[in-house]
Amino acid sequence: MNEPAALRTPLDAEALRRELVAPGTIARVEVVESTGSTNTDLAAAFTAAPREWPQISVLATDFQSAGKGRMDRSWQAPARSSLAVSLLFRPVPGGRPATAETYAWMSMLCATALADTLRECAGVPAELKWPNDVIVAGRKVAGVLAQLVPAPGGAAVVVGSGVNVTLEREELPVPTATSLLLEGARTVDTTALLEDYLRRVSALYTGFLRAGGRAGDAIDGGATLLERVARSMATIGAPVRAELPSGESVEGTAVGLEPDGALSVQTADGTLTAIRAGDVVHLRRTDGRYA
Repeated sequence: MNEPAALRTPLDAEALRRELVAPGTIARVEVVESTGSTNTDLAAAFTAAPREWPQISVLATDFQSAGKGRMDRSWQAPARSSLAVSLLFRPVPGGRPATAETYAWMSMLCATALADTLRECAGVPAELKWPNDVIVAGRKVAGVLAQLVPAPGGAAVVVGSGVNVTLEREELPVPTATSLLLEGARTVDTTALLEDYLRRVSALYTGFLRAGGRAGDAIDGGATLLERVARSMATIGAPVRAELPSGESVEGTAVGLEPDGALSVQTADGTLTAIRAGDVVHLRRTDGRYA
C-alpha cells in the first residue's frame, strides 16, 4: 500500500464544478486550501451576501484548522488527511416555509447520505450513531454538525461534515476514532468521495422537499427519510446510555426515532424517554456486535 502522505492529494475544484455545477446538481462549489471552519466561513459568507450563495452551495477543504463538533469540541488533522465540507440549504418544501421538523432532520439527512457514500463508494461498512456520527465497527470515522443561519424570508441551514480519510492510528484525535485508510477503503480519493457524497445529498434533499419536508412521508413513493435514516443507524436496537445536558443520564435500549428525530430509549422498567439533546454512548451488546 502507498504511504499515507502519497495518498493525500488535493481536492480538484474544477472537476467538482464540471461534474456537479454544470449539470445543475449543485448550485455552487468553492474549494479553499485551508480554513478555520467551513461551517463558520460559509455561514458568514451567506450572511454577508445571501444572493451569492443559493441552495445547494458548497464550501470544502482538505485542511480545517479549527473545526467544531458537538458540545463545542474542536480538532485539527494533518493537511489533506481529512475532508471537511459544508452545504447551505434554504428549505422551502412545496413552496412553503420550512417547519421546525424540516430543519431538525437536515443533519441526519446529510449523515445518511455520507454513510451511503462510505459504504458504496469507499467500500467500508459505515453506520450512523445517533444523532449524527458515522461509525465503522463502533469507531467514529466522520461527524456532522448543523447550524441555523437567520435570513430574510426564512433561515438557512448550514450542515458541515468532517471525514477522517488517511489518518494513521497515531494521528487520530481519540482512541475511539478511525479513518477510511485504517478500515481498508477501496478509495481515499477525496475528490471522488466528495463528488459521490454531494450527488447523494442533492438527490435525498430534493426528494425530502418533494415529500413536504416531512420525515415520515414517502419520498417519490419509496421509503421515508425516517426509514432511510433508521436502517443506517446502529444505535437502534443497541443498549445505550444517554448523557443529558442537565448532567442526568438515561440508560436503556434505543428502540426507534421520533417524528422530530429524537431517539426513543426504553428503560428497564419499560418507560420510553425521547432524547433530543445530549451524548449517547453505545454500551456493550449481548449479541457480541462491536464487543
